[in-house]
Amino acid sequence: MAKWATHMKTTIELPDDLLKRTRALARREGATLKALIEEGLQLALRARERRSGGTPFRVEPFKGDGYTAEFEGAGWERIRDEIYRGRG
Repeated sequence: MAKWATHMKTTIELPDDLLKRTRALARREGATLKALIEEGLQLALRARERRSGGTPFRVEPFKGDGYTAEFEGAGWERIRDEIYRGRG
């Protein structure tokens, strides 16, 4: 059975006010911005799935059989570091 990375790094643009309010809430609750964003996305996905009666999409791997031998058993940090190696 193929293993797949469980995290992906991305960049998003948020309205300034939303970001400020979210950061303030994270500080008050001792949470991270990442945790609050993940929670919000999970809630939004669940609400939409309930309305549509199922999952909105299915992730399909693009060719291949999972990790190469070099990354078998590697954690996300190792994979991420390799993806961004030499990019600053």
